[in-house]
Amino acid sequence: MSTNVVIASTGSEVSSPGKFPALDLQRDPQTQLKASSPGKSEAVVRSSLSLVEERVSVWSQSGLKRVFDVVCVLLALPLLIPIFIVIGLAVLFTSKGPVLFLQERTGMHRRNFTILKFRTMEHLENGARNKVTTAGNQRFTPVGPYLRRWKLDELPQLLNVLIGDMTLVGPRPKLPEHQLGELKCRPGITGAATIAFAREEQILARLPHHRLDGYYHSIILPTKLRLDREYMAQATFLSDLKLIVDTIVRRWDSSGICKLLEVQSAEMQTKSARAKAPVPLTIASSIAGITGDETLASAD
Repeated sequence: MSTNVVIASTGSEVSSPGKFPALDLQRDPQTQLKASSPGKSEAVVRSSLSLVEERVSVWSQSGLKRVFDVVCVLLALPLLIPIFIVIGLAVLFTSKGPVLFLQERTGMHRRNFTILKFRTMEHLENGARNKVTTAGNQRFTPVGPYLRRWKLDELPQLLNVLIGDMTLVGPRPKLPEHQLGELKCRPGITGAATIAFAREEQILARLPHHRLDGYYHSIILPTKLRLDREYMAQATFLSDLKLIVDTIVRRWDSSGICKLLEVQSAEMQTKSARAKAPVPLTIASSIAGITGDETLASAD
């Protein structure tokens, strides 16, 4: 399953086996979202980007998939419990606050649930954080970057899988204000968009702060939605197994998001040239050197 993305911009297109509608990058994301209002994002995105209709494969809705999830988790837990204990102690003794980070996410059929993670950021009493996380706009704990780099902060979500809120492979559960459309299957720990956007936080850190929310809501979220919907429409046992293995061995393909930013960077340069203004920093060049070992990856 390829996770490349079709992108439309000034005669430029990146082909993809997945039949995704082209993304119109000619309009400023802030304009498309009417001042980046999360409450209006779904309606605006649907009308302007013609999102793919959601279809879910037989496997994705089957009881066998649920049995597969539970068996995998139960078999893995005896091996993972010592890792849970070590990580929990590391979080406890290196920063103040709870070991687990709890947050409300949207699940299947818009039912909200509490997602579990090992805490990787400094605890804030008022809970106020940036809704769009980059590698530079959050204060990490001493062990936080390492947990995120190796996806170890996601391990407690295996309990979410046992409870039935999540599955091993599916669309990542979003914050309620970031959820576009209704999930017709359980959200997953990993998935097509999770792998494609595995280096999301590090890359988004290169975007200008004033365009971050608009870009995320009008470009990133719809692209993730397309990738997940395209995958879930044809998911099978073997394709799920491949994604699980790819996630474990860190076989990530971030070409889609990099190309999105390359197109956006070219557009910014074109607008600057027309206005005879100084050309802004090329985002594409700033992400060129990112490697798997440098990223604080999280596709949430």
